[in-house]
Amino acid sequence: MYAVIVLTFSWLSSDMTELETFENPHPQRNYVIRHVAPEFTSVCPKTNQPDFGTIEIEYVADKLCVELKSLKCYLQGYRNVGVFYEDVVNRILNDLLAVLKPRRMTVVGKFTPRGGIHSTITAQYNPSAPPAIKSTESTRTDDS
Repeated sequence: MYAVIVLTFSWLSSDMTELETFENPHPQRNYVIRHVAPEFTSVCPKTNQPDFGTIEIEYVADKLCVELKSLKCYLQGYRNVGVFYEDVVNRILNDLLAVLKPRRMTVVGKFTPRGGIHSTITAQYNPSAPPAIKSTESTRTDDS
């Protein structure tokens, strides 16, 4: 059975603002679903130059799975959006969490080199993992 969850992503450049889902055919089992989008594009908000990368989405579904064509259209919606790598990976994770409510999920953005540096950003949702440690002290001193 298919269900359409309509979310409004006003910051997306695409007319496609729907992520479609379908019922997990095996909700009693923890199994890994992995989608790879090797042609992801967005725009650097500082230089307005295009950014290219691969987005990898891995999750263990609970009740819902994402339909691939809607996921593809959703990701293509970033094509003309000015967004930093760190932000886009976390936005994708947040949007998918809101729609799917998975048991766990990881989104990885592997971006092509710009200025001789390539970046890999990983955002995770795992409710059974310990919380991230918050550093309250600086590791730098006045002498460094």
